[in-house]
Formats: sequence, structure tokens, C-alpha cells
Amino acid sequence: MTEYLVFRLYAPLASWGEAAVGESRPTATYPGRSAIVGLLGAALGVRRDDDEGQRRLRDSVGIAIKQRSPGSLLRDYHTVQVPASQSKVTYRTRRDELGAPRKVINTILSSRDYRCDGLWTVAAWLTPQAELRLEELEQALKTPYFPLYLGRKACPPGAPLAPRREAFAHLRDALDAGFLPLCGKNQDDEGRALRLPENVLYAWEGDAEALDGHARGVESSESWDVPLNRRRWQFGPRTEYRRVARAREES
Repeated sequence: MTEYLVFRLYAPLASWGEAAVGESRPTATYPGRSAIVGLLGAALGVRRDDDEGQRRLRDSVGIAIKQRSPGSLLRDYHTVQVPASQSKVTYRTRRDELGAPRKVINTILSSRDYRCDGLWTVAAWLTPQAELRLEELEQALKTPYFPLYLGRKACPPGAPLAPRREAFAHLRDALDAGFLPLCGKNQDDEGRALRLPENVLYAWEGDAEALDGHARGVESSESWDVPLNRRRWQFGPRTEYRRVARAREES
């Protein structure tokens, strides 16, 4: 039996950033390691310039995701005005930036993607070199130091994360843990549960058999989402395993 910290992520809008090239800012269908570590860091009050705090958190937890629904894709045509960099000129506030001379203000155009009404379950566990305790992480998610958001500051959670610690024989049992309905009885006009896909996606790290003891139907890939330096936005690789399976229960 292994003890896990399990919590739920749901929001009207979420954005799980991927590699951004040019004006396009895509989103993955589910949160990666960087997103979950960032969420836990915000809850704990670990600042981006706290390299030691970031390291302790990064090295202390393993992460797994159950994607109950990826949500639908929303693409936003985004514009932002920023002044060009100038020597000996420092803009300390957004008001200062917009008050700069018109000739130095540039308009940046971008396309930003979001996931609408996505639903995910997260399971975290301690690594052998952990310097944190699951009790700390659970309490931090209940009473976060900084506001929590799902990828971007415009994406606050739309439901309680409902974190809890519990021991399970397999990682899949932890990810299949139930939660209270998001709204009412979670039923539509025909009396069915919310319109969720029949299949779910599991994504985890560790080894191919970590989900439920066997590796049938498991795929793997290299994901560059291990945060190495938050100030310089540097990330390292890890092996991520995935499996698509029939949903055991609605959560």
C-alpha cells in the first residue's frame, strides 16, 4: 500500500502550456509535471526566485494524472501592448508601461488556447529523497498561500480541489477515487451523469507497470516538463507513460 495525495482539477477555462513557437500559445489536453508542481508551489508559498524551495518541491513528489474529460478547445485572439526595452528606462508598473511614448509601444499579437470544462484527477506521492510531507501539501491545497489557477491567472478553479490523503494498493485505484458531484446530482435531462467520454486517459511517471501492475496497452514518450529554473523557464526531460481505458466510475 502506498499513501497518495489525491485532488481534483476543474475549471471553466484551463490552459496547460506546451512549447510555444512564434505567436501560437497551444495547450495540452491535461496538466504536465510542471503545471502540477507549480500549483503545489503556489499553495505552499514557494516563489519563483526561491531556487532551493523549487528544488525541494520538484524532487519530493511523483505525479500522475487521470484525464476524465479534456474539455473542448477555445482559441483566443490575444493582443497586448508593451514598450520596447530601452537603456536606463525601467517600467515598474503596468501604468508606467502604458504611459510610455507611443513611438516605443509595440502591439504583440498571439493566439492562445484554452480547455473548456475539462476535468482531471491528480495523485501525488513522495519520492525516496522527499524533503516534504504529504500532510504539508494537503494542508497547503486547503489553505493556499497564493491564489491557485489552472495554467494561467485567468483560469481559477471552478470547484474545490478536495485534497485528501489515502493509501491504495495501486496508482490507478488512487486516480479512480471518487469526489462529490461538481453540481447537484451531475445529471442531464435524461437522468444520465454529466456527458463525459466513455474512455479516460491515465498519464504517470515511474515505470510502465506502476499504474496497476501490468504494462498492457501502455505507451511512453519523452516530455520536457520538469522545471529546472523557474526564473529562466528552463525545463528538463522525463519519461511519461500513458494508457487509455474504459472509465470505472464517474468522478
